[in-house]
Amino acid sequence: MSKLYSPESAASGVEQVLRLLEGRWKLIILFHLFDGKVQRYSDFEKLIPGISQKMLAQQLRQLESDGIVSRMVYPQVPPKVEYRLTEWGQALCPALDAMLKWAEKRENYASLATDGTSFKNPNGE
Repeated sequence: MSKLYSPESAASGVEQVLRLLEGRWKLIILFHLFDGKVQRYSDFEKLIPGISQKMLAQQLRQLESDGIVSRMVYPQVPPKVEYRLTEWGQALCPALDAMLKWAEKRENYASLATDGTSFKNPNGE
């Protein structure tokens, strides 16, 4: 059964989720783990060239402590560490995909406004 929300509890719930995802690099890290991808620490360094080692470690630790990312350490020398989304983290993919589609709509609305074309609601209204 789905939980019923008041405007206040809905806003509070969304605010809690946004706090989990805040940080300049967290969403980029998550997008690199979507579709069941497994990445090593060194992979992230190559995939996200602008991030410092300290910030990468910090963001991965936060995502792990929040239960979004799992970290697997293999007992070998040199150490091998892999990161993947947890089941709960993978459940975030459709929500972020929906946000991406929403952002695309904004781009469409903005281009309509700049070329002087009147806005037409996608629902035909």
